[in-house]
Amino acid sequence: MIKVLVVDNHPIVTTGFRLLFENHQNIQVIGFVGSGVEIFEFVRRHPVDVIISEIDLPELNGITALRAIKKEHNNIKIIMFSYHPEEIYAISTIKAGASGYVSKTESIEVIEKAIIIANKGDIYLSEKMLKHFKYDDTKKSRGRIYKRLSTREVEVLKLLSSGKKNKEIALELDINEKTVSTYKARLFKKLNVTNLIDLVNQGKQMELT
Repeated sequence: MIKVLVVDNHPIVTTGFRLLFENHQNIQVIGFVGSGVEIFEFVRRHPVDVIISEIDLPELNGITALRAIKKEHNNIKIIMFSYHPEEIYAISTIKAGASGYVSKTESIEVIEKAIIIANKGDIYLSEKMLKHFKYDDTKKSRGRIYKRLSTREVEVLKLLSSGKKNKEIALELDINEKTVSTYKARLFKKLNVTNLIDLVNQGKQMELT
């Protein structure tokens, strides 16, 4: 039986998982937590095979939590489950150690398949993303530019786009403000912008493409 922890702060999502897997033959949802910080206490007290986690979480975002959990519990497989465009976040989360990325628009069958694949030690990606990785085009689309960003740069851009200041970002990512400024400078260069407003707009446009 695959033991699954669901990390999401939306009751409709957690209720859906509870109903979906309450009588499942191979998958058992053993718990629900609503923030990134709560994950650590849960996995220390309970055996977990697979974590399904949203990216946008209170207190600690899903990507940061993912990286920290993999350091302490490398055997636990983590699937990111979010509404954010997979063309952007699938790449970053896989680099950070995720075993898969599933869009919240996917079917129940896809969620089950992703859990089983991740539990076996493989990585789940949608057919669309597999084609996206294989696609080779010389044109510099937004998606291709975004793929050049590091996982940490994606995190900083996301937090900037949500309106957070350097100090808040430093606290959430457990880095100093000078390091945040360094990442911002890299983002300006890579995304070819000269001010924070354009940088944030660029980030938001990428999430829509």
